[in-house]
Amino acid sequence: MAKKILVIDDKKELRTLLKQYLSQEGFDVLTAADGREGLFVARQEKPDLIILDLMMPEMSGYEFLRIYSREAATPTLILTAKTEENDKVLGLELGADDYVTKPFSLRELTARVRAMLRRFEKANAPSDLLRAAGIELDRAGRVVTVNGRQVDLTPSEFDLLATLMAAPGRAFSRLELLERLQGSAYEGYERTIDVHVRNLRTKIEPNPAQPIFIETVFGVGYRFTPR
Repeated sequence: MAKKILVIDDKKELRTLLKQYLSQEGFDVLTAADGREGLFVARQEKPDLIILDLMMPEMSGYEFLRIYSREAATPTLILTAKTEENDKVLGLELGADDYVTKPFSLRELTARVRAMLRRFEKANAPSDLLRAAGIELDRAGRVVTVNGRQVDLTPSEFDLLATLMAAPGRAFSRLELLERLQGSAYEGYERTIDVHVRNLRTKIEPNPAQPIFIETVFGVGYRFTPR
């Protein structure tokens, strides 16, 4: 699937040029004429990367960064005519990842876009190894150890623990966990999860009667809490 890029710049000619060039390079390109419109498009479309001008009417690139960097960790490339070091530093401090000064080379800009996307994907790739509080789970080898001792889990118990450990502190509903284990076309009851959790606790908890890792969230389901 083509990566989605949002270009935010008040110059129509530049937006058109970048849309045409980057589309030819295999990207899905969206455009916005100022920070306010860019904020709306970004929230709706969830782009993979943003190319952002700093000086724009309605809402500047600075203000856009102040707001959107709190909402999403989207790699952002500043595209600006400003050459002063303080302007670049401020943009980077507000959440941008790189900058290109106008006038610029389309080839260089495209190379930077590809490099930023590669770095972001590598940094956010799911790890095959999850560790927390003496528990180590190897997703590739499907092996779990607790304080260095290997424990034998059923496939459902392993997938349940992997789901919980990958998002520590997050409360999952029973239905959500059942769908993660059996897929959207599952056949079973939500209380099946209670059985898996009970069995899992006997294998990884110091005291299964008073669990400290897999906690019950009353009225919701379960969460993993590394202590």
